[in-house]
Amino acid sequence: MDTLAQLDEAIGLLGEFPVDSVRLDNMPPPLLRQAVQKVAGRMITEASGGVTLDTVASIAATGVDIISAGWITHSAPILDIGLDFD
Repeated sequence: MDTLAQLDEAIGLLGEFPVDSVRLDNMPPPLLRQAVQKVAGRMITEASGGVTLDTVASIAATGVDIISAGWITHSAPILDIGLDFD
């Protein structure tokens, strides 16, 4: 989810469904901080989207439980390695 309104919806489902974690996607750090406060430890929070070496410290400072960084795999440079036997 990428808005606090969507998060409020998920929090509202806690009594009906076993929601144990929530992915907070492409939220800037101030919004992530608000989301973590809203969750208040009732679910595991995962920050995803926009995570780079330059942004990871500010994202971690928001208090999220997990940080996912897809750029490590989908933006990695290609390394062509060959193993030849004679």
